[in-house]
Amino acid sequence: MTGFETFRVTNFELECGTVLPEAVLAYQTLGNLNADGSNAVVYCCHFGATHEQCKFLIGSGAPLDPERHFIVLTNLSGNGLSSSPNSTPVPFHGANFPLVTIRDNVRLQHALTEQLGIKHIALVLGHSMGALQAYEWAAGYPEHVATALPFCGAARVSDHNRAFLEAMLAILACDPAFEDGQYTTPPLTGLKAVGRAWSAWAPTHGFYRQHAWNRIGYDSLDSFLIDYWETTFASFDANNLVSQVRTWLSADIGSHPRYTGFEKALSSIKARTIVMPGATDAYFPKEDGEYEAAHIPNAEFRPIPSDWGHWAGSGRNPEDNAFLGAAVRELLA
Repeated sequence: MTGFETFRVTNFELECGTVLPEAVLAYQTLGNLNADGSNAVVYCCHFGATHEQCKFLIGSGAPLDPERHFIVLTNLSGNGLSSSPNSTPVPFHGANFPLVTIRDNVRLQHALTEQLGIKHIALVLGHSMGALQAYEWAAGYPEHVATALPFCGAARVSDHNRAFLEAMLAILACDPAFEDGQYTTPPLTGLKAVGRAWSAWAPTHGFYRQHAWNRIGYDSLDSFLIDYWETTFASFDANNLVSQVRTWLSADIGSHPRYTGFEKALSSIKARTIVMPGATDAYFPKEDGEYEAAHIPNAEFRPIPSDWGHWAGSGRNPEDNAFLGAAVRELLA
């Protein structure tokens, strides 16, 4: 993949205590920072994605317009572009790659924004794991972030979400080819099985009831399961997948050393925040978002009224994109 840059920090100490000789953050910028530095937007990417999957709100006349905004698209660790098991040299290659938390990712992103000359962030946003990062930005750097739009995500991982993620790791581990991450050939059987298991969680029952796979280019359920889910997950490096799941599992703004608990961290957020879960999201249910919004001083709870579950924030459904776009325009007005 081309069209991105890398920001590198030597001897980057992770929360787990490991020091990476070089931490790499892949990113892309669109537009220009204005004279008073008031038009910067940080867009954090989600699980299994790169910055390219975060562009459905971007374009001329779109909610995020490079002619008006300086947009920084960041890549999450473990996605193969930023620091990842498959690209980090020994002794941290492959299964030896350390835990990189959501907070570690945001610390690296903050260092990048400083290098870019950004002192004020007009908006931070993201879907799913991008939302985990948006919350971390708002809680970790409350003086820097003016507005936040975490969509289809949460400020911490619930026990229900944790159970799902641990199940995905267990499925992958059942493939003998995985060899505890020391594989010599890709564990394709395990990866495809994880894709099959994932398929019932991201787009939930409403999507399937409508046969909405037809709207995104698949002519049958079998085609959707095989040509999308199995093919997508078979393309992942298995250790990268494990790394991103472990990063996801680590998310909790209440664990920040500055705060004493989850509610205290939420109450520290100064940004105007629109908490936007998917109304039918199985990973991050709207009830959790409602609780979070109630503890953020300047927050509004605004669920996406969609049957597409977690995929309401994925950019695949034009109606959901319009709902998200309206919120982006409002926060940047």
